[in-house]
Amino acid sequence: MKITVIGCGRWGSLITWYLDRLGHRVTLYGRESSANMRRFLETRSNDLLTLPESVTLSTDIAVAEACETLIISVNSQGLRALLEQELAPLGLKNKSVVLCMKGIEISTGKRLSEIVEETLDPSNRAAVWLGPGHVQEFYAGIPNCMVIDSRDEATKQRLVDAFSGELIRFYYGQDIIGNEIGAAAKNVIGIAAGFLDGMKLSTLKGALMSRGTREVARLIEAMGGNPFSAYGLCHLGDYEATVFSPYSHNRKFGECFIRGEEFGALAEGYYTVAALHGLAQKHCVELPICEAVYRILYKKADFHLEMDALFHRSLKNEF
Repeated sequence: MKITVIGCGRWGSLITWYLDRLGHRVTLYGRESSANMRRFLETRSNDLLTLPESVTLSTDIAVAEACETLIISVNSQGLRALLEQELAPLGLKNKSVVLCMKGIEISTGKRLSEIVEETLDPSNRAAVWLGPGHVQEFYAGIPNCMVIDSRDEATKQRLVDAFSGELIRFYYGQDIIGNEIGAAAKNVIGIAAGFLDGMKLSTLKGALMSRGTREVARLIEAMGGNPFSAYGLCHLGDYEATVFSPYSHNRKFGECFIRGEEFGALAEGYYTVAALHGLAQKHCVELPICEAVYRILYKKADFHLEMDALFHRSLKNEF
């Protein structure tokens, strides 16, 4: 399969490396202004991995025209601009567009696959590649399970079959709404876990995972998805890699935030929680944990007061 990967950050580069290992013809695209891309062009390496000579490197967005499958791994809030300003003018048709990031557009509350469907030619088929795993672990040969989902069954089948290997066992997703919302929301739970670590309250992570999954399930159901998707690989199944792992950017961001320390890397959950705040109001769904994270990050609410408020909510049945 001829594949172009757009986005030369840690995940885009790992996907490039992985798909090349499976024997696909892979081109990695990055902007000329990208420090990551300049480093790959000079050394074929970043801090995490080295790309083999069989991978083509390009700073010309036109490489998206020549592939069968286009994989995108960029900041979720920058997806629309990439599609509208750089990819749509190419007139792309009949391609599988696979999104390998987790987020919700703040301004519209739309899922990322929806943005693809409304900006590119309808002959293109959107899919999502989601689930647990870190670049450091995959590159070290540690396997994991992930999900590919799409509204187009043939696309889903083709991608799962083509991308499965000894390092990643893929499952066929059955609920693109639930999988996209669940995958994005788990980054918010990751930030909450970091808050707990920063306050030396890590023992509360069990309750955080249980109740966090429950409120995300309510939102998924209200949006027309299957609430059980919250208990699958895209949300609950990704908690170990997000809530506990030292490699998790979202967990580390939350921990640094509570301690008043700088954290320079991207933490998608920071943007996602603003989108979830809007979706909760739109769909009249209670998201007490996500709303607490939103108030702490955006309204400068006190962490201890928010914890007290969560503990003093009205008593109720667990389910």
